[in-house]
Amino acid sequence: MSFQAYLDNIEDKTGLTPREFIALAKDRGFDDPSTKAGVIIDWLKQDYGLGRGHAMALVHVIKKGPKIDAKHVGSSGSHRDESDTLWLDGKENRP
Repeated sequence: MSFQAYLDNIEDKTGLTPREFIALAKDRGFDDPSTKAGVIIDWLKQDYGLGRGHAMALVHVIKKGPKIDAKHVGSSGSHRDESDTLWLDGKENRP
């Protein structure tokens, strides 16, 4: 599953876009560089029922933003994506 597909599935499950999750995380102080991934994963599991893989996709965008490693772009691996920039504003708004 591509990185973007993880984010799209999260939106389907929760009704929230990745950008909305970033805002919620910021409100909780989880955007602080010292916040450990496990804290964010626990929050996403408890409040939204997300599993570890999906939560880790959100951890990435919360802590590092929408850019992903170019090695996943156009590759044949299981996590391949079409672009090195993830769309965070919802599936319906994707250009």
